[in-house]
Amino acid sequence: MLKDFKAFILRGNVVDLAVAVVIGAAFGAVVKSLVEDLITPLLSIPGKTNFASLHVKIRHSVFAYGNFLNALIAFVTIAAAVFFFVVTPVNTLMARRKTEPDVASETRDCPECLSAIPRAARRCAFCTAESAPA
Repeated sequence: MLKDFKAFILRGNVVDLAVAVVIGAAFGAVVKSLVEDLITPLLSIPGKTNFASLHVKIRHSVFAYGNFLNALIAFVTIAAAVFFFVVTPVNTLMARRKTEPDVASETRDCPECLSAIPRAARRCAFCTAESAPA
C-alpha cells in the first residue's frame, strides 16, 4: 500500500501539477497586487476614488462591489496572460511538431450510423453494420 502511494507521489504528473499550483498561486498574488496597486488606481484617477473603496450599505450589510471589480480585473488579466503567454505558444509549437497524419484522411463515414471508422474496416465498431472496405 505504501509502495503504491510512493509510486503515485513520485509520478511525473503529480510533481508537475504541484509545481504548477505553487507557481500559479504566486502568479495570482503578483497579478492581484498589480491590479489593486497599479491598474485600478490608474483607472480611478478621473473619478478620484479607488475601486476597493466602492461599496453599498443596506441596513447593516455592506456590499463591497469594488473588491469584486478588482477580482474581476485580476481574473481577466490572468486569463489573458495565460492565453497569450502559454496557450498560444504551446499551440504553435504543437502545430509545428505535428508528426502524426491527419485522422480524417485515414477514416471514412459508416453508411449506417455515420461514425468515423478506419478505411480498411469491413464492419463498423459502433453499429456493427457491414460495409465494404474503401
